[in-house]
Amino acid sequence: MKGRFMLGLRRGSVQLVPYTPAWATLFEAERARLQHALGRQALDIQHIGSTAVPGLAAKPILDLGVAVVDETIAMACVPRLAACGYTYRGYRGADQGHFFDLGPEHRLTHYLHVLRIDDPGWLNYLRFRDYLRAHPAARDAYQQLKHDLATRYAADRAAYSAAKATFIQHILTPDSCAAEE
Repeated sequence: MKGRFMLGLRRGSVQLVPYTPAWATLFEAERARLQHALGRQALDIQHIGSTAVPGLAAKPILDLGVAVVDETIAMACVPRLAACGYTYRGYRGADQGHFFDLGPEHRLTHYLHVLRIDDPGWLNYLRFRDYLRAHPAARDAYQQLKHDLATRYAADRAAYSAAKATFIQHILTPDSCAAEE
């Protein structure tokens, strides 16, 4: 894939890089590839996570979300995604769905979440992304937090992710979103 050099990070590590508009282009190419592989089983395919927010530094790994109608369809997607090179890492609950990654352990390039369209995680991924896109001050605060945490947890991705949870939950709390709009 042209431009793939802009992606890739060793499993478990944390490194942030400046936003690049190339991530949106890479997402569109991957969306087309996934849509071809999954057909009508994919109700929606979205660019989620920090690489989907213009101006936000991110780990150089594209996050994608695929919405499906139910668990039967989600499981039917597993072999199709494996044929596209994705590795299935299991079901991580209604907040993260069925999780896949793409790339070798030393250079993962894509994370993919397959969720039921009515799973809370599907809506939360979209709400958080859209909020950061629409609120530059929140995006900048999140970026500062991420930089601080990346310094503290450079070799511990799980701790880095856990430490961001309070900020994310604050944004997703309906009262905080309404108060800041």
